Amino acid sequence: MTGMTAPDTSYPPADNPRLGLRERKKIKTREAIRSATYALVEEQGYDATTVEQIAERAEVSPSTVFRYFPTKEDIVLTDEYDPLMLEELRTRPADEPWPDSLRYVLHRAVQLGMKEPLRVSRLRTRLMTEVPAVRSRMLESMSATGRMLCQAIGERTGRDPDSLEVRVYAMSIIGGLMETSMYWAENGHEADFDALVDRALNVIGQGLPPENH
Repeated sequence: MTGMTAPDTSYPPADNPRLGLRERKKIKTREAIRSATYALVEEQGYDATTVEQIAERAEVSPSTVFRYFPTKEDIVLTDEYDPLMLEELRTRPADEPWPDSLRYVLHRAVQLGMKEPLRVSRLRTRLMTEVPAVRSRMLESMSATGRMLCQAIGERTGRDPDSLEVRVYAMSIIGGLMETSMYWAENGHEADFDALVDRALNVIGQGLPPENH
């Protein structure tokens, strides 16, 4: 979610006892592929890293890599927090103002995302800004995440999720968070990302603040 990434349905941890053996194996395989990719990219760079190398490091076949991730870029971009965000939205109190629910859930997603090693979060956002193929794929994936958010907004507010207003509002959130991730990376990951998300949501909800003099 921190990078506004493509949806993924495997967000429960691999050691979750409620999951069946098959599901736990899938999650472990996915995690192995991701870990192999991050390690190789750190060692030799993104462009030099091939799917064949990733497969070898993760001890799976190249076809298995593609079964879990359609493109190499998806390995970097896909996370497990979009479905969790939707579930969190559905469980918020019915009388809670929508902006408050959204802010709570987005901060929750950020907190979960930051449970990754900091070097991984920094690597992912750096690749979003520096690698054209990753950035292009990220823009493609935004539409899928946007559709999920439109549906959640429709459920929460009673509005038509396909209406222009809902679609524009949802994509303004998705785009704003994408820019927040890129801003964080472009500025050396020095700022508190949670605070940056608050600033972005304030702009989306209230417009540009008065310029400081």
